[in-house]
Order: sequence, then structure tokens, then C-alpha cells
Amino acid sequence: MVERAIHEAENYPTKAALWRELDRKVQYQTFSRVIDYLLSSNKITLNGHQIVWVFPDNPKLKKFLNSNVKVPRKR
Repeated sequence: MVERAIHEAENYPTKAALWRELDRKVQYQTFSRVIDYLLSSNKITLNGHQIVWVFPDNPKLKKFLNSNVKVPRKR
């Protein structure tokens, strides 16, 4: 729910603003853990106090990346 809200929005000024905009009420401690997880998995980033979605989940991008030729690494 939190991930979807961030992904669908452009950005939020603060964590508290995002928390207030959620459809269902979530405890703030749980909400903070979700934000920490999204930060550590590089799905979001903080620009000052703004939360910005940065995870590349565009279907065209996925198709492009999967169609590339994989080059074996030298050992």
C-alpha cells in the first residue's frame, strides 16, 4: 500500500504527508519500517525531505534489458 502510493504520486514533501494521505491508517512505526525497507532496496530516494520513486519498472525498459546480449565475464 505504501509502495503503491509512492509509485503513483510524483513526490511527497515529507514522510508525515505521505502517511496522512494513505487510504488506511497504518501505525507510524510500521510506516517508518516500510520506508526504511524501500530506501535500502533502492526503490525510493530522499531528495531533501521529499520521497521520490526511482526504481526502474517501466515495461519497455524491462523488455530492452532482457533483449540485450549477455557477454560472459573473463575469469
